[in-house]
Amino acid sequence: MNEEPIAVTDAIFEKAVIGSKLPVLLDCWAPWCAPCRMIAPIVEDIARDYRNRLTVAKLNVDENPNTAGRLDIKSIPSLLLFKNGSIAGRIVGAVPRQEIERHIQTMLGT
Repeated sequence: MNEEPIAVTDAIFEKAVIGSKLPVLLDCWAPWCAPCRMIAPIVEDIARDYRNRLTVAKLNVDENPNTAGRLDIKSIPSLLLFKNGSIAGRIVGAVPRQEIERHIQTMLGT
């Protein structure tokens, strides 16, 4: 499985996120967003640490406005947790790794 976040676009969102066999952490971000850049290393670490249990994906909201709109992204960074193709949680803003992991562990049931 992926040790790095996968880039998700409007074209592959359905397959990569909704159709994922594993739960998904989707990082909705933009290159100009300083808080997004702040949490990027955390998201990358989570991708490595949770490989085989969680798919970590990144959606550039500027380049993929259809999916961002469909997901009702109003602020970035927004981290969405998907389980069985549905949103199971949402974290808005730059939060500490412990907060992100708390949400992941709840979703994974660990």
